[in-house]
Amino acid sequence: MWYKLDKQIIIVLVLNFIISLIGTLAYSVRLVGVRTGKIAVTFAVFNVLMLVSRTALTFQTPLLTKFVESDPSSGALLNIFNLIIIISGIASIVGAFLIPTFQQMFSKAVNHFSIERSIPKLIIHSFSKNGVKYMRDSIAIPVKESLTSINYRRLPKKILFYNFISVAIITAGAFAPIYAASIAPDLRMTCLSLSPVINGTATILTSIFIDPHLSIMTDDVVDGKCSEEDFRACVIAMVGSKVVGTFVALLLFVPASYLIAFVANFI
Repeated sequence: MWYKLDKQIIIVLVLNFIISLIGTLAYSVRLVGVRTGKIAVTFAVFNVLMLVSRTALTFQTPLLTKFVESDPSSGALLNIFNLIIIISGIASIVGAFLIPTFQQMFSKAVNHFSIERSIPKLIIHSFSKNGVKYMRDSIAIPVKESLTSINYRRLPKKILFYNFISVAIITAGAFAPIYAASIAPDLRMTCLSLSPVINGTATILTSIFIDPHLSIMTDDVVDGKCSEEDFRACVIAMVGSKVVGTFVALLLFVPASYLIAFVANFI
């Protein structure tokens, strides 16, 4: 039986949607950097959105943990976590469709920041009459040619696989320790402390394989060694692997939770 979605869980779902949405849009930031020729500035401006994401994560975890502690034995708890992961997947899909719109809006933001050199002024401008008008005019609908024109043979399949694994681990690892705490309530503090162990694997994949490859591709586009079309195809494929990885986390969640509970008891 499903939990009644009270205010606390609704807030968690909204925060999780925001986190996953921003995480998906992050894949297109390098494209904006290449298009505007201001890669460093692009990442500086995107840090504002990352701040929003981190703030949402700061509130999401304690809210969810407290919810579990209030009724750790309920059989409907698993359904709540599955719903949260599904919302993550939906947010990733929404983010994928918003990428064309985001690129246009974000390109304007980067150019405006280059002139004003002030994040507060950029935020104020975004909510001004001209800023709202530009955002409305920037709305773009994805076209199927974005997928049909991809040369799948030239995609970095190994990097896509690493990204798929990394996303699946991060998504399951974000919630598995909390659910594990309900499986082994006497060891709940130990279970929660094991979260970095799981996410560390995904961090290694991202730091050693994924980010360096994307950074090299970005520089290659700037230097003319790689076409912007090939880079865009890679970004689209990375977003696709993120969507698939997020939903695959549904299969990893329960085994990961019981593994954490086992390790917590073993150590």
